Amino acid sequence: MAPDQKTTEKDEATVQLIDDEGDITDELEICLKHIFAKYCKPSPLEDGGAKEGMTLLEPPEGAYLDSDALDAWAKDTNGAPLGAEEKKELQMLDVTDEGNLTFSGFIQLYQLQSDNDEEETWRDLARHGFDRSLKLVAKKAED
Repeated sequence: MAPDQKTTEKDEATVQLIDDEGDITDELEICLKHIFAKYCKPSPLEDGGAKEGMTLLEPPEGAYLDSDALDAWAKDTNGAPLGAEEKKELQMLDVTDEGNLTFSGFIQLYQLQSDNDEEETWRDLARHGFDRSLKLVAKKAED
């Protein structure tokens, strides 16, 4: 078994989400860039940019998630928008001067979540079309 893989309860080899130093892996960061880019402002899908589909998206420099974008991401990920208290807690992460979540803050969010409940991160990734090898395999059913 490769050092960047581990065995799940079903004996499936899966890619690690967190490395030995406690940071997210490069593979997870690529997935998170794609997820963040689907909701961020400015959108990479505007003005002749990338087309959403089976191509991994990249957020533009300086992109962020405002309150509406956070709600859209949360609804697609967990079925409901974030509550006021949850949004307030996000202010402890990396945000813009206006309080919008940056990509660095999004990474911090998933690093914390993965440290505490890796299976929750796997569920989030699956809802956004990623398999256990962190490959984009399907678009969300709602798209």
